[in-house]
Amino acid sequence: MPVITCIEDLRRLAEKRVPRMFYDYADSGSWTESTYRANESDFQPIKLRQRVAVNMEGRSLRTKMVGQDVAMPVAIAPTGLTGMQHADGEILAARAAEKFGVPFTLSTMSICSIEDIAAHTTSPFWFQVYMMRDRDFIVRLIERARAAKCSALMLTLDLQILGQRHKDLKNGLSAPPRPTIANMINLATKPRWCLGMLGTKRRSFGNIVGHAKGVGDMSSLSSWTAEQFDPALSWADVEWVKKQWGGKLILKGIMDEEDARLAADSGADALIVSNHGGRQLDGAPSSIHALPGIVEAVGDRIEVWMDGGIRSGQDVLKAVALGAKGTLIGRPFLYGLGAMGEAGVSKCLELIANEMDISMAFCGHTDIRNVGRDVLIPGTYPRGA
Repeated sequence: MPVITCIEDLRRLAEKRVPRMFYDYADSGSWTESTYRANESDFQPIKLRQRVAVNMEGRSLRTKMVGQDVAMPVAIAPTGLTGMQHADGEILAARAAEKFGVPFTLSTMSICSIEDIAAHTTSPFWFQVYMMRDRDFIVRLIERARAAKCSALMLTLDLQILGQRHKDLKNGLSAPPRPTIANMINLATKPRWCLGMLGTKRRSFGNIVGHAKGVGDMSSLSSWTAEQFDPALSWADVEWVKKQWGGKLILKGIMDEEDARLAADSGADALIVSNHGGRQLDGAPSSIHALPGIVEAVGDRIEVWMDGGIRSGQDVLKAVALGAKGTLIGRPFLYGLGAMGEAGVSKCLELIANEMDISMAFCGHTDIRNVGRDVLIPGTYPRGA
């Protein structure tokens, strides 16, 4: 086993172990992938201000996200097809998050179901929903999340229509996946992955198959998903979801200051500055570039979080310094999962926490809750409008 010292080590190992179509699904953006790349690269020019002769004892990364105690300002983002990176992937990631003390978010488009996660964890987890045309299905999803004692609901706002993802098209990624010759040849080179999949019964979309009208198996899923994502999504629908749920509501996919104000007006508890990992509107700004303006636009009216491009604890520190009360990670935990299963997700979280802890100390702070722009070199970071 290679020595793992950073998220990039996990990525390289996942690339070797996960079938090409599923690895590319996780590690790609839309069109030219310019926003996907900018999410990561725009962290690099932001420089940290090193301090010395400051007491570095008694450091803490602990904080709260929507009132929930967390070991660090990081949550696991909802990602579709997680259980195709590794057998039972959502269960393994949820267990790793629970042991570490950070929130896990289950996607509607997960392989393992809401009930699977509830049966394998004891801590409350979060559940993510899309606005579908079938409102009865959404109501049932929310009821299932409530029965599973989910502590927050996350509504994704930026997937009414699907961005064009060239790698998925070239790989023939579909539901169910097409058994092309190229895909079959590639699967033959991934024996570890194949053995894992043979050993689990969870190979379909557990929240949908057998629950949505007319979707009894994987063969009927493709047409259902093509019809269901609702392009007519509006702020009235956000209000409807809020009433149906009645608990903590998080809005994901905010990239504009006016939309951020509307999100605050909606009464939601948190918003996530997110461009869907660069998988929707290519040419949109990076999440870290959009963050300061959105923080400035809403003030303390709603918690502002961000996701997109985080590959280290330093990236989390920079986001917190620019006003984020929390962050979410998608690809880093997927790399860990694909590379080493539950142990890989745990390793991902350990790496991020260690990097954040050490960097925070070098910047003269011992409590993440007190970190602000004073840890950044002026002129190196994006500013609000």
